Amino acid sequence: MKKIKYLSVIVFITAFVLSNGCKESFLEITPNGSLDGAVLATYDGVDGLLIGAYSMVDGVSSQGFGWNTTSSGWVFGSIRGMEANKGTDAGDQPDINPLQTFSEAATNPYLNAKWRAVYEGISRCNSVISVAATALEAGNITDTQADSFIRQAKTLRGFYHFEAWRMWADMGSNTGVPYVDENTVQDELTNTEDIRNRIIDDLDQGRLLPNDMGQVGRFNKTVAEVLWAKAQMQMFKDYGVALEVLKGVEANGTNPVGQKAGLMDKFGDVFDTEYRNDIESIYTVQYSVNDGSGGWNGGRGEVLNFPYKSGESPGGCCGFYQPTQDFVNSFRTNADGLPYLDNSYNDEKVLNDQGIAPDEPFAEYPGQLDPRLDWSVGRRGIPYLDWGDHTGQDWIRDQSYAGPYSPMKQVYKKSQEGIYTEVGNWTSGYTANGYRLIRYADVLLLKAECEAMLSQDDMGLGEVNAIRARAANADGFVKNDDGTDAANYVIGLYPSFASQDEALKAIKFERKLELGMEGHRYYDLQRWGDVQSEIPRILAYEKTMEWGSAAYGSASIGAEDVNYPIPQRQIDLSNGNLSQNR
Repeated sequence: MKKIKYLSVIVFITAFVLSNGCKESFLEITPNGSLDGAVLATYDGVDGLLIGAYSMVDGVSSQGFGWNTTSSGWVFGSIRGMEANKGTDAGDQPDINPLQTFSEAATNPYLNAKWRAVYEGISRCNSVISVAATALEAGNITDTQADSFIRQAKTLRGFYHFEAWRMWADMGSNTGVPYVDENTVQDELTNTEDIRNRIIDDLDQGRLLPNDMGQVGRFNKTVAEVLWAKAQMQMFKDYGVALEVLKGVEANGTNPVGQKAGLMDKFGDVFDTEYRNDIESIYTVQYSVNDGSGGWNGGRGEVLNFPYKSGESPGGCCGFYQPTQDFVNSFRTNADGLPYLDNSYNDEKVLNDQGIAPDEPFAEYPGQLDPRLDWSVGRRGIPYLDWGDHTGQDWIRDQSYAGPYSPMKQVYKKSQEGIYTEVGNWTSGYTANGYRLIRYADVLLLKAECEAMLSQDDMGLGEVNAIRARAANADGFVKNDDGTDAANYVIGLYPSFASQDEALKAIKFERKLELGMEGHRYYDLQRWGDVQSEIPRILAYEKTMEWGSAAYGSASIGAEDVNYPIPQRQIDLSNGNLSQNR
């Protein structure tokens, strides 16, 4: 692979030939519009390249990457994990349909776009590493500056490769994903190598960074350590080494500007645009609006995921990403305020307004619910942030296709429109509400998972209860206009974990409740080896819903669906050097 990625090659040489004749230097002229290592080998040049590498963390660029490639994982992580279905109607973005029904072909355009996005990010990282070395050799940057640039770039490169590994690695042989560094020759690239150690080595470089990077958008030591620990868990099932690192993050982790990480007081505030870089956000992918980019920097990956309602509503488009009934039912609690760990939560359905017009009577569900439900899902009769009560069917594009629920976690408040949303675009769904790639609650649950897997300490009881105690803060419950609770919220703490099996069930369920609709679920199921047990159970239940046949048809899942097929387009471009993973 070329060490410098050319953005464009626009060469006008006629005038130069006329004025310079056949001078030898003519052969060394840099094409206009290209990136030249010698020209960029300055502090500002390398930093500019690094910013370009960071700009792919959201998975979005003007080269055709957006909601099909976003790092928020709403398609590949949450829809695939059956927290949500595609939503909208059958004809909009139809390439998601087979991803939802586990029937995607290697020619699916979403897969090819995601591949291109992660390897575009990797290419940009490699440019930083090469040009930083040139700048150091030229004396234009110091050893310390070069180390910082290269460590950030390698950590980013590890992150992008880890994204690819979770998507396309053959879980049996751990092959299938090519590793690309600054010295890779593209024509010799294959995907027959187990690249896990190389990913770990790249992420390890970030553990040498300071915690205070001076800017919220840069990876710091804490970010690198969480990614490193998660990669160890996901790729090697090495819970011991991950636990030691996560203990340090729990005690001393910070966000990239050195602010001590911790749980916010109220669950709902975690997703408020105003608090996007608060203490819980160890790393928030930075979005901005009204900055002259026309919305390209403003949550383009999530721009489809707003209620489809005419008149006054957030976003105004496009009705995608509708939570499943199974996800909603998961928030039911028993007499002790605890979840139904035996999966009997589906024995009773949280009432919905499927098929009931907005002007017809509707009885809300009277049973006990975890209060996090109504910060995660929009449902009829419950306040939807400050937009008023969700009125049901008129907030949904096609109930008969995707059910009665709306997404919520990335949605902005009415009071924030025009401030944290793009003005003058086709939708106000371009927002500054960055995606919480790593938040402190995720770290606590990863640590709890390690403790339970190893039967150490209290098997994660303390971490799980800390998260549940925050959720139980009544000041943070969704309220009606008169100040009363919007639903029958009852949540309790675990008195103990009687066994390792109970601890693991509780931790897995807590990740679903706490991190639901945040793009983690399918990768969690992969890590636990639960894809082929959990997905068929949920799929069978969702098929019984009024919309189940339209959304899922005859969908089924097999061993080959634990990962995604390598895009056929990439195999073709490699002239056969890349092989299919299934």
